[in-house]
Amino acid sequence: MPFAILRFIKLLIAQRFLIFALAKREIVSQYVGSLLGFLWTIIQPLVLIFVFWFVFSVGFKVKPMNDVPFVIWLTAGMAPWSLFAQILTTSTGSVIAHGNLVKKTMFHPEILPVVNIVSATVTHCVYLALLFLLMALYKLDFSFYSLQFLYYLFCMYTFSLGLGWIFSALNVFLRDIGQVIGVLIQVGFWATPIFWDIKMMPPNIQFILKLNPIYYIVQGYRNSLIYEQGFWHTPYLTLYFWTVTLLTLTAGIVIFQRLKPQFADVL
Repeated sequence: MPFAILRFIKLLIAQRFLIFALAKREIVSQYVGSLLGFLWTIIQPLVLIFVFWFVFSVGFKVKPMNDVPFVIWLTAGMAPWSLFAQILTTSTGSVIAHGNLVKKTMFHPEILPVVNIVSATVTHCVYLALLFLLMALYKLDFSFYSLQFLYYLFCMYTFSLGLGWIFSALNVFLRDIGQVIGVLIQVGFWATPIFWDIKMMPPNIQFILKLNPIYYIVQGYRNSLIYEQGFWHTPYLTLYFWTVTLLTLTAGIVIFQRLKPQFADVL
């Protein structure tokens, strides 16, 4: 496992220019023929946050969460979830979408989920910019803990990479995987406390919901940017998250490497 990760890191360094070129092409391809082009990357998160804020704050009159304006609390949860959903969706179909490259002997298809991570980070930066702007408007202080979101961003990258390898490899042989992922993302969106506080649930339900690794990251963003709480304050949850993540990463490496030789025959 450690040697496999070291080899992959060396591969990323060697292929860094290709990764950024493919990520750039993926971003540009999303807006081909569009009048506003790249501006949609900014417009979509703005509209989404505004709609949810209007529905829950104005319509349902949701009160501030723990003395934090609901729009900030919501955006802090939406930012990591949107990143995860985009990475997982695009990574699942990445091998099939780049079938012409995968068939080439010199191409390393294991970099494709990384390409999706890089391209999805662009949209994530828009969410973060919006969140920081809202925090400044509501005069919420930035502190040393605010930088901790970078740790949770790394957590997201690592966990998503493992899932990306698993599902992108399986999707080559079982095309229904893409549809299954779409359903799981919809279920996960409402099962993760993005619009609602987990403290609303009974303790036994809270325990079950916290088994979702994305809960650790979503709550981590809020702890970093809103509540100023370090990840070391939740040692058991941190240990659980990294145990699941490393197992997922290991499974991703094994599954992808075993199925990779057959990609060219099926595509």
